[in-house]
Amino acid sequence: MRIERIELRELRMPLVSFFETSFGRTVERRIVLVRVDADGLTGWGEVTCGERPFFTYETPETAWHILRDFLIPWTIGKPWDSPSLLATQFRPIRGHNMAKAALENALWDVQAQEAGVPLAKLLGGTQIEIACGVSIGIQENVAELLDKIEHEVEAGYQRIKVKIKPGWDVEVLEGIRSRFPDIRLMTDANSAYSLDDLPHLNLLDQFGLMMVEQPLGWDDLVDHARLQREIETPVCLDESIHSASDARKAIEIGACKVINIKLGRVGGFTSAREIHDLCRARGVPVWCGGMLESGIGRAHNIALSTLPGFTLPGDVSASRRYWKEDIIEPEVSVSARGTICVPERPGLGFAPVLDRIEKATIRKETFA
Repeated sequence: MRIERIELRELRMPLVSFFETSFGRTVERRIVLVRVDADGLTGWGEVTCGERPFFTYETPETAWHILRDFLIPWTIGKPWDSPSLLATQFRPIRGHNMAKAALENALWDVQAQEAGVPLAKLLGGTQIEIACGVSIGIQENVAELLDKIEHEVEAGYQRIKVKIKPGWDVEVLEGIRSRFPDIRLMTDANSAYSLDDLPHLNLLDQFGLMMVEQPLGWDDLVDHARLQREIETPVCLDESIHSASDARKAIEIGACKVINIKLGRVGGFTSAREIHDLCRARGVPVWCGGMLESGIGRAHNIALSTLPGFTLPGDVSASRRYWKEDIIEPEVSVSARGTICVPERPGLGFAPVLDRIEKATIRKETFA
């Protein structure tokens, strides 16, 4: 295939309600979309970074710069036999995985359309329905959090994840377990703790958690290995894993028992499949994390989650949890039993709604 045209757009999309982590509170998303026109077809990708350089150093501004000045000039007008070749082409650029992923994933969408198959099938997915969990941010008080959990449990979600930080952890979990003793529950700290908090983190073992996600430094493996030796609760790594090499090292030193694979964080489908294959061979379960994506990023997450190693419910939840109106049709919906049916139409499986995208666009740039 030959890429004839690439378009960058930045969208502003207000969330239905604020989402708060140990990094701070988000009320509106700045989302960069990548549209690729190749061989008469159109593919879409999404840059999933946050507005501020807290989860990663990437921001919408850095992604725009890397795409405009490096990735797009290296890509446009050239023949590509496979989107995976882009991952090889992009290696000289250190980091900036979320910018890389947006362009590579858009090309995967095009290739699936050319092949006349759903993106999930092209990737090697085997599941026709994926299990869904939900991520709930830090709330104003515990009562509000418990009410939100009850709402999501009633909606059918198979796993509840709550954000924690020092001062919002043990007492919160006590309240949750008092009201919901049997739900599948996990926590996500987003690197809010250090090994100095080890006695406190030991207290998490009493709550029967599925896992604690990224409790220590965002770039750490060694301290997580020490923590995992000291606590029974499985440690899940997120921010620390950017490649199959990172995953291999983490597994070999015992830094975790579970790995969260986020498409943007690892640089796209090529890297995500490598991590998936490694973890599956080593018997380490994986699941798909979320980054408050629009429907385009959410659709890519659905396709990824169909790979056979994704045995735990991920953060891929319904559009309506985040957006008054999503930018795809149909919007992503979750069944009463907490699952999403994988689309069967070729490509991404969801149609971008161009007038909604245009309405939300605050800047765009076209390359041909």
